[in-house]
Amino acid sequence: MFKVENFFKQMDGLPFPEIFAEKLTGFDDITYVWDVLKRLQKEFIKQRVRQDILGTVENGAHLMGDDIYIGKGTHVEAGAMIVGPCIIGEDVEIRHGAYIRGHVLIGSGAVVGHCTEVIRSIFLPGAKAPHFNYVGDSILGSKVNLGAGTKLSNFKNDGTEVKVAGAGTSFKTGLRKFGAILGDGCQLGCNSVTNPGTVMGPNGRVYPNATVSGLHAPLTIIKLRQTLEYGRIG
Repeated sequence: MFKVENFFKQMDGLPFPEIFAEKLTGFDDITYVWDVLKRLQKEFIKQRVRQDILGTVENGAHLMGDDIYIGKGTHVEAGAMIVGPCIIGEDVEIRHGAYIRGHVLIGSGAVVGHCTEVIRSIFLPGAKAPHFNYVGDSILGSKVNLGAGTKLSNFKNDGTEVKVAGAGTSFKTGLRKFGAILGDGCQLGCNSVTNPGTVMGPNGRVYPNATVSGLHAPLTIIKLRQTLEYGRIG
């Protein structure tokens, strides 16, 4: 149920795809898909990054640290800030006002957009967080798209361990910071929110303004129903 291959199949164009390997020297084995986040949090990126800027970085963009890799064809617009360690693949768009806070791995063709903040997360190829998004301790599968204003919340107010609720039980993760696992092709509508520990199978849909928690099977559609009242002024 929680195997990596049940969520992510399109890895071509992701630098260092071995982060998803079940066994990896120097790191704990992956039993559940969220165990990949533990590797990010234990400096997987820092151990592999080499400083190199092969793409285009506009004047007015800020690169903080000597542990940032930017691949060919990637464009970083003025006003963006990238803090290492960070590995960004080819043909990625880092737009004005984007804030990448470190321990981030981004695959080819992805987008980190205007006023989007990302920390300790993976974007598989073609994943997009294009407008006013927060992505913390999360994995976005291939061709995932976050609507404007969507937030992937990664920390409980009381600071306790994040658990995944679903299948009639609650799964301990061993993580205090864990946002969302979004399988390939998931689409989240504008101003939606995922609570810590949200796990969605491939090709799920979340309608605008919905708040989502727990485990959801592939092809699930989640809608917010609301009642509107109309009147006249005066």
